[in-house]
Amino acid sequence: MTLEVIVLAAGKGTRMRSALPKVLHCLAGRPLLDHVLRTAALLQPARIHVVCGYGAQAVREQLGESGNINWVEQVEQLGTGHAVSQALPHISPGATILVLYGDVPLVRENTLNTLVTALGPGGLALLTAELSDPTGYGRIVRDERDKVIAVVEERDASEAERAILEINTGLMAGPAEQFSAWLSEVDNVNRQGEYYLTDVVGCAARSGVTVSSVSCADPAEINGINSRGELAQAERLFQLRQADSLMSAGLTLYDPARFDLRGQLSFAKDCEIDVNVVFEGTVTLGSNVRVGPNCQIIDSELGDGVEVRASSVIEGAKIAANCTIGPFARLRPGTTLATGARVGNFVETKNAALGKDSKASHLAYVGDAQVGQRVNIGAGVITCNYDGANKHQTHIGDDAFIGSNTALVAPVTVGNGATIGAGSAISRDIPPGQLVLTRADQKTRDDWQRPQKKKD
Repeated sequence: MTLEVIVLAAGKGTRMRSALPKVLHCLAGRPLLDHVLRTAALLQPARIHVVCGYGAQAVREQLGESGNINWVEQVEQLGTGHAVSQALPHISPGATILVLYGDVPLVRENTLNTLVTALGPGGLALLTAELSDPTGYGRIVRDERDKVIAVVEERDASEAERAILEINTGLMAGPAEQFSAWLSEVDNVNRQGEYYLTDVVGCAARSGVTVSSVSCADPAEINGINSRGELAQAERLFQLRQADSLMSAGLTLYDPARFDLRGQLSFAKDCEIDVNVVFEGTVTLGSNVRVGPNCQIIDSELGDGVEVRASSVIEGAKIAANCTIGPFARLRPGTTLATGARVGNFVETKNAALGKDSKASHLAYVGDAQVGQRVNIGAGVITCNYDGANKHQTHIGDDAFIGSNTALVAPVTVGNGATIGAGSAISRDIPPGQLVLTRADQKTRDDWQRPQKKKD
């Protein structure tokens, strides 16, 4: 029997207090719905049907068009049962349905596999959980033989039913043809005036089929996101999951509670990550890489033995072995550093290549530049690469020395071994091995006196 997944993602998320549809709010850098879709895809279903409503166009645009996703719009939000009924016409009658929620992003593949496996012939399977405080959840009602006979929503529950600690997570699986029959019996006579999906449990039980329950070992998996606070809690849970996985694979994290991965991180042996480091996009670390505190690294490659010192930002950069970066450095997209290069505090680079053992130790801007080997770039040096309309290149040859407070007005070439005196403005090419300086003559006036404030 084939598996098809229905993901309910039509809600607005009023408590988020946002114009953005709830399922597009991000967890670890990705929309909540994206987490659910990726987990669902691991089950290799024949198709995934996403029922969207509020902000449907934005949801589709954000998640993209996939050949395996069928987007179903729920024009009127009349409840979860109504939402599932909108998807049923698109599903093969002989398929097994797995119902998921776009705002429940932490559920694991193994849990879903267990739920689907528990499904008996023609029956229904529910994911349940035992909570010390079940407030807000529907309760699982069992008969004297401990069989599930109904799910009662809290607003409609009696005092005795509210005392039940076993709750319904909303995740369920069953045969598509049976779902159609059960949903045809569901009405909206309840305090919400909605068609509850959970009412199919009572319908199934009355029809004599087996209603199986699978208890979720980790209640955090079934946490729904309804507010900013719940989103923040889910973020920390998800990041701790990732941290545990990375440490098991050999990564040293100084404090797993102060670590964020918003993408994919691969690494070789003996890497160390200090506190408050954020990785985004795709990041690759060689062996023996050390990242200091409060750094952000985005879509970059760091070679063996690289040291990133505190409070540095690296984006779209390729860094070869044994380079040193920071503290307080910013490497912007297009930066490449050859082996042993150094970019120090308050240095910014963009579309710049620094050759082997070259260094810009402090307070410099190097943009649209090709820098050779063993070049020294002094404090206050800038490449003036933008004329107000176009960007221009600066080329600096091997072994050049660029004195402090030098402005290199591109396009310009500095020859191999050339030396530029401090405080120069260079607008013409410099021949190899030459000393160039453009500073004005220093003058001293013997007759000058500092102004004095007048006394009252």
